[in-house]
Amino acid sequence: MDYDAKVFPHSGGYGRYNRIVVTCSWFPSFAVMVNLFSDVFYTVIPDTYYCKPDPRLLPSSFHLSNFSKSAYLNLTVPWVNGTGLSHCELYKYPPNSSDLSESVPRERVSCTRGWEYPHVSGLRSNFVTEWDLVCNDYWKIPFQHICFMTGWILGYIFIGSLCDWIGRRQSFLLSISLSSLFGVAVCFSSSSVVFLLLRLSQGVMLAGVFLSSYIARLELCDPPRRLMVAMVGGFFAIFAELLLPGVAVLCRDWPVLQAVTTLPLLLLVSYWCCASLFPESPRWLLATAQIPQAKRSLQEFSTRNGVCLPDELFPGETLLSEVDSVFEDICQPRYYSILALRRTRVIWKNCLILSFTLLIGTGIQYCFTRNLHMYTTNFYFSYFVRVATGALACVFICFTVNHFGRRGMLLLSAIITGLSSLLLLALTQYLQGGLVMVLSILGLLFSQALALLSVFFACEVMPTVVRGGCLGLVLAAGCVGMAASSLMELQNNGGYFLHHVIFASFAVLSVLSIMLLPESKRKPLPDSIKEGENQRRPPLFVSQPDRVSLPLLRQRPPLSEYNPDNYSRLVSATRRMLTKDSLPYRIAMPTHRLLSDSETQEQDRDAS
Repeated sequence: MDYDAKVFPHSGGYGRYNRIVVTCSWFPSFAVMVNLFSDVFYTVIPDTYYCKPDPRLLPSSFHLSNFSKSAYLNLTVPWVNGTGLSHCELYKYPPNSSDLSESVPRERVSCTRGWEYPHVSGLRSNFVTEWDLVCNDYWKIPFQHICFMTGWILGYIFIGSLCDWIGRRQSFLLSISLSSLFGVAVCFSSSSVVFLLLRLSQGVMLAGVFLSSYIARLELCDPPRRLMVAMVGGFFAIFAELLLPGVAVLCRDWPVLQAVTTLPLLLLVSYWCCASLFPESPRWLLATAQIPQAKRSLQEFSTRNGVCLPDELFPGETLLSEVDSVFEDICQPRYYSILALRRTRVIWKNCLILSFTLLIGTGIQYCFTRNLHMYTTNFYFSYFVRVATGALACVFICFTVNHFGRRGMLLLSAIITGLSSLLLLALTQYLQGGLVMVLSILGLLFSQALALLSVFFACEVMPTVVRGGCLGLVLAAGCVGMAASSLMELQNNGGYFLHHVIFASFAVLSVLSIMLLPESKRKPLPDSIKEGENQRRPPLFVSQPDRVSLPLLRQRPPLSEYNPDNYSRLVSATRRMLTKDSLPYRIAMPTHRLLSDSETQEQDRDAS
């Protein structure tokens, strides 16, 4: 049943109630992104830190009162050319020595009493300073981010499949409740291991909140408004990222920041009590043949949209009757999982291509941001450049995608991302610093546009019955790209060049694969597996109308297409018409008796 053409207009279209629900679906994007990007402040390493001086390593004749703080540090902490005070070593003097000059033989030893952190970006204490994750324990910082992204990957796959089984609303409520619970528990972490496990668990649930709200938002819109509704959600995420540094400065300590970022999640638990703020998607209810629930949902939407007035008959009676006729032979709901993709060709191909492009869009950003770090070590510079390029990417998509199409702009973003990456890879040592920064910002801009458009495109081309599982696979691939940067940091950036080469090559290969995607601009969302398989790849460039294209080979006439759905609908309609007691017409029967052939001949002889 064509939802966008027959069901959506009769339920009020994109009316007042739809707009309210869509607005309520934007706030989860803000809450999720605040918790996602707070991880940047939890794991940022201070610009300067050094070992705490240990008086036991100094001679017994040493008196602290005779030295200033700077002189004391110069005596106890080695100086490393180009970086300042050593991060991981102290001087150990001979016990009976009275000479503290540099000529005295001194031994370098590891830190014995912890570290001093004069300044941390945004926060006074974070995950690094709380448990001294520097020097030999530095590997725990990228490992924590990998575990956090692993939670998001598991959440996208698991909660995405759950969206297709229990619905968008139930998945959202489950995710928002557990993410709030885990968020509160993180505030009371007693060790780095507990912090890591709780953040992994919270990442699973945050992925479910984002996925279920994103799908529900697009399923409540008509085709012309889908892009703007999705991009406004992107602006909510960018606003959260922009607001976070100021919140971190006010909070100062990481447990306070964690509590503040969990507060929006706790407020969203109110959606559990007020079902009208986040109802179940009627499109999914119809696609899975849950007819009683779908009829109640359509009645609620049409009433709240002002279609039904108190003194009128319900205008959707014809719609509900048609719903009954279409699903007359279906007794049980039909649920699907991502395992159904094994029997598909087009859906599986689209899922793989968009997963590939999102993997590139998220993974290659590390290459561009690392160039920004080489230009300046200021934490806030690279942070706000990333926020600004994300906002520009949303604006670019808003103004171009509805005009030039999803596939064309995805192709353009992949081309510019690949060219910027290749130029930086081959010519960095020959280019001036300003040009390197311009290419890095340009690549960062279009790589974020590539990632945003891949997610939106995937949500449009995947069928409703498996949209949660398929979009979860695509988003999980994006998290793999985000975790790839932490893998490089885990090896102390030893494989950065190989990382850059691989993702630059992937960006070039994606240009060829994007050509195989269909175009979804201003088209209805596919609901069934069959509709998803019927999507076709249009030509990239529209041919001229006066151009004559002669076939090279003799073409056979197209065969008549047999549609079993239309045939079964005709049969069911005919059966209902024949079983009705009162027909709108009556067949007139002859009142006189029909004569046989012999009686007719006798009448002819009598007449002659």
